Amino acid sequence: MTPPVTAPAAHPAQHPHPHPALAAADPEIAALVGAEERLQAGTLRLIPSENYVSPAVLEASGTVLQNKYSEGYPNRRYYEGQQVIDQVEALAVARARDLFGVEHANVQPYSGSPANLAVYLAFAEPGDTVMGMALPMGGHLTHGWGVSATGKWFRGVQYGVRADTGLIDFDEVRALALKERPKIIFCGGTALPRTIDFAAFGEIAEESGAILVADIAHIAGLIAGGAHPSPVPYADVISTTTHKTLRGPRGAMLMSRESHARAIDKAVFPGLQGGPHNQTTAAIAVALHEAARPSFRAYAETVVANAKALARELLDRGFDLVSGGTDNHLILVDLTPRHVPGKVAAKALDRAGLVVNYNTVPYDTRKPFDPSGIRIGTPSLTSRGLTVAHMGAVAEWIDRGVAAAGRGDEDALAVIRAEVAELMAAYPAPGLPV
Repeated sequence: MTPPVTAPAAHPAQHPHPHPALAAADPEIAALVGAEERLQAGTLRLIPSENYVSPAVLEASGTVLQNKYSEGYPNRRYYEGQQVIDQVEALAVARARDLFGVEHANVQPYSGSPANLAVYLAFAEPGDTVMGMALPMGGHLTHGWGVSATGKWFRGVQYGVRADTGLIDFDEVRALALKERPKIIFCGGTALPRTIDFAAFGEIAEESGAILVADIAHIAGLIAGGAHPSPVPYADVISTTTHKTLRGPRGAMLMSRESHARAIDKAVFPGLQGGPHNQTTAAIAVALHEAARPSFRAYAETVVANAKALARELLDRGFDLVSGGTDNHLILVDLTPRHVPGKVAAKALDRAGLVVNYNTVPYDTRKPFDPSGIRIGTPSLTSRGLTVAHMGAVAEWIDRGVAAAGRGDEDALAVIRAEVAELMAAYPAPGLPV
């Protein structure tokens, strides 16, 4: 069983509580925050959509900017007293434009799904046909999948990957686009271990008369750091979260050509949202400033190098990887040959201090809530300073953990957890007080 959450130990007088006001006002929440801090510090976080923000991003997220309501856009607000807030948002927008080389940026979307909903509001009407990668193939819910509002309000058609290679068949994508003539084509997803060919998608969108939306939520940091090609020359609109590989707060951005700026801005506000979260806007600005530094380029390159090295180590241990490996930060493992369901493996690995998520694999024969695969990524461990030299140990832990899950060996999982904790103690995580 997962050990219960316990309150942090009392701090000696010379070590003040890291959250003194919170501890005084609400000791229960303070205890849970402390428990989460220790959990993040002592485990190896391998979920590809997670990361550690810097102390600066963390501080910006908790500033008095929280107190201000700011419906509208800089110099066009519905509330007074925006002299400072306008400067914060304008700075975030300018940094987004400069970092990604785009003509227009909107930093107000609350998160990735609302950002994608704004795209629909800007360019489609209910019932219109939209096209995206099928969720079980690695796409995202908001790309027109049936259980999402985007699949209920719009007519979603999906493309996938080849069963033999795990790669997108662009002849199939083109044929589907020309047949269905979607208003919007999404490229990108949540479980794509290979480089996205934005140029190929751009040609198909132009030929079929569709708006091309590149959803780069997972790879925004890699693009900013030069470790993945940019969609800017080919996509009409770029949607992204600001956390994941970009190492910012939990927020989102929409970027576009200038010709689409007005439609995007109107869709975000007043179309879907009220006042922006100004403290998040500030933290986005900080993250973008950090991403423009040479050290961030080195980080992005190391994320990819670590993922490729980890994939090789897993292959050497007999694991079946979707598409045979990775080009980015993400590895999708099919555990069918191991005869251990993905959910069983993920929960066992969690008890071993290896935090992954269970995930469907292309053409999965199991149900989504009990799939055949696990999804692994290297952003968090790279932010802690782990390198290619550590990936053999990580692969060995995963191998031992999956084997222990198959035979129900809790003692073996406990041994792995102790080994993981020892390595993590040597590589403190950014922004954590423990």
